[in-house]
Amino acid sequence: MTIRNLLIANRGEIAVRIARAAAESEMRSHAIFSEDDAQSDHVSKADEAHALIGKGAAAYLDAAQIIRVALAARCDAVHPGYGFLSENADFARQCQEAGLRFVGPTPDVLEVFGDKGRARRLAVQCGVPVLPGTDRATSLEEARAFLQANGALMIKAIAGGGGRGMRPVRDAGELESAFERCRSEAMQAFGNGDVYVEKLFPSARHIEIQVIGDGTGAVSHLWERECSLQRHRQKLVEIAPASGLSPALRDRLIDAALRMAKEVKLLSLATVEFLVEQEAKERSGFVFIEANPRLQVEHTVTEEVTGIDLVRTQLAIADGRTLEQMGLTAARVPALRGMAMQVRVNAETMSPEGMVRPSIGVLDAFDPPAGPGVRVDTGAHAGMRVNPRFDSLLAKVIVHVASGD
Repeated sequence: MTIRNLLIANRGEIAVRIARAAAESEMRSHAIFSEDDAQSDHVSKADEAHALIGKGAAAYLDAAQIIRVALAARCDAVHPGYGFLSENADFARQCQEAGLRFVGPTPDVLEVFGDKGRARRLAVQCGVPVLPGTDRATSLEEARAFLQANGALMIKAIAGGGGRGMRPVRDAGELESAFERCRSEAMQAFGNGDVYVEKLFPSARHIEIQVIGDGTGAVSHLWERECSLQRHRQKLVEIAPASGLSPALRDRLIDAALRMAKEVKLLSLATVEFLVEQEAKERSGFVFIEANPRLQVEHTVTEEVTGIDLVRTQLAIADGRTLEQMGLTAARVPALRGMAMQVRVNAETMSPEGMVRPSIGVLDAFDPPAGPGVRVDTGAHAGMRVNPRFDSLLAKVIVHVASGD
């Protein structure tokens, strides 16, 4: 059955992006908004908009309410975007049980990739190297023992992503406060406060492989991105392709990502992320860190260098099309078309203590750049009141230079 009405279970720039792809796919888009989010751009950019009960992120994490809204609006499918419920297997399963197609991986795959501990176990099963660490929800006492045995560690949210619920710890005196802060951040952002720990891998490059599957076991890739420039474990600048990777190392990373995607019979998109030694030579070491079974914030740079619209591709797969039908098989990976870079523009202020916090106030002016090779994905406008209850991302500025330019 063809998708005709799509509920977008998200907000801000990614909801605007999905609404555009829905229109281009001849689908009617339905936005949702919390009580304190009615003035956001995504509300007016969709064909229809539906109010939620509740404020802030809690409204967008209310799976039962979102499904009721989708059914009342006679939607056929739900696209979760990124963050919020995008990696929540229970939400995907509830959508299916309600007769709604979930635009993303199956609940079984979300349970594996959405749980970072289970994803580590899958990597080991597929022969992909991982860092020493725990592979399940970890207690403070267990984290303390791991720190004593392994030295510096990284605390990570089991259901995490986007740098939330993640902190390095180099000293035992820092552990308890960092542990509780990660649990609190994870609960607020993902509705799950469980965390695990890994040995800290300092001075590594962060390379990720975009993979795609149609649920039949057929998988392919759309090359790599580099996301090494980060602040507090949140990506700020993303580049495709990664510079300085030898062809042999690139092939090893792609092979590792495809093995994991094939093992779970991936449906839709996922990003498999690795830490790579700074000197990225042919035999450089790398380790798997996580797989995000959803659309990534930085999907834009992959689109620019491949010419593939990833959101429309997600919608096509949800509508039943195969990789073969779309010409996206492993034997027909699109050639790279130059280089692209994405820079995030955030509404933030610096406290006297040097802490970065979301801004509060109104955007007096908002004039995004334009011109050849420039793309801006945004959900902001002049006169918009910035809501500190949500992520501080205002816009993503993407520049693309074709090969030979």
